[in-house]
Amino acid sequence: MGAYLLWGVLPLYFPLLEPAGAVEIIAHRVVWSLLFCLLALAATRGLGSLRAAVASRRTLATLAAAGALVATNWLVYVYGVLSGHTVDAALGYYINPLVTVALAVVVLGERLRRAQWLAIALGAAAVVVITVGMRRLPWVAVALAVTFAVYGLVKNRVGRTVGAAGSLTVETAAMTPFALAYLAVLAADDRLTFVRGGWHAAALAGLGIVTAVPLLLFGGAARRLPLSVVGMLQYLAPTLQFVVAVAVFREPMPGVRWAGFALVWAALVVLTVDGLRAGRPPRPRGRPVGEADAAQATVNQ
Repeated sequence: MGAYLLWGVLPLYFPLLEPAGAVEIIAHRVVWSLLFCLLALAATRGLGSLRAAVASRRTLATLAAAGALVATNWLVYVYGVLSGHTVDAALGYYINPLVTVALAVVVLGERLRRAQWLAIALGAAAVVVITVGMRRLPWVAVALAVTFAVYGLVKNRVGRTVGAAGSLTVETAAMTPFALAYLAVLAADDRLTFVRGGWHAAALAGLGIVTAVPLLLFGGAARRLPLSVVGMLQYLAPTLQFVVAVAVFREPMPGVRWAGFALVWAALVVLTVDGLRAGRPPRPRGRPVGEADAAQATVNQ
């Protein structure tokens, strides 16, 4: 919940970084996030946790792939906010739980209940309605939903072998050479906005904290919670993003967009209600349940 609430208000931060472009912002996010993670590990005496991340080539490759996915997600998201598509970004994170559930079927071989299939169908219908009505594919929404769903799957596959801070450190370290190379190109062309100094440089450096804290929270949750639970909680962030887009950024919401969002919200209601019913312990049949029976059922659960 902490991760999703922080991500929900994140769109308010990026306009403060202008005139830096989306790619430069992402490069700074990677570099300063790595520095923040290393400092956090050193302060908590957790540098030894990096050994678990680099001890296995398979784990290292998996975390590097996770880093590429989250960097792509960051880039699309920042571009969406800075180009006036925060509503589409919110839509992407709304449909992300549905993509997550679909991945559970395709990749993990899980079986879906009828209500879950209905929720996925409603989400797909929402994308179709918005695409036809707006005469363009909301590619920002689709790209965000897919990249972050796959990122959550990859983090879930890592399991408990690597801590959240160590995992994020390896992810950002894998992307840091590319980020530094891009910043070097900008500096050589005299287009690096960081050299302006002052509050602008401080805001760019602050990306390390702004980026790492919710990702550390998410990483810790993804290792402990079932993938379906992570997907169900995810709608908290796009709700705040949607409010920011409409109430603060004043982005347009024509009728077709409202129709698409209504379908997505209906899908999330179906998914949530079904999840709550599935998680409810079965009621015993036969005689009425007494206090001792209820207590024993709680212990067993």
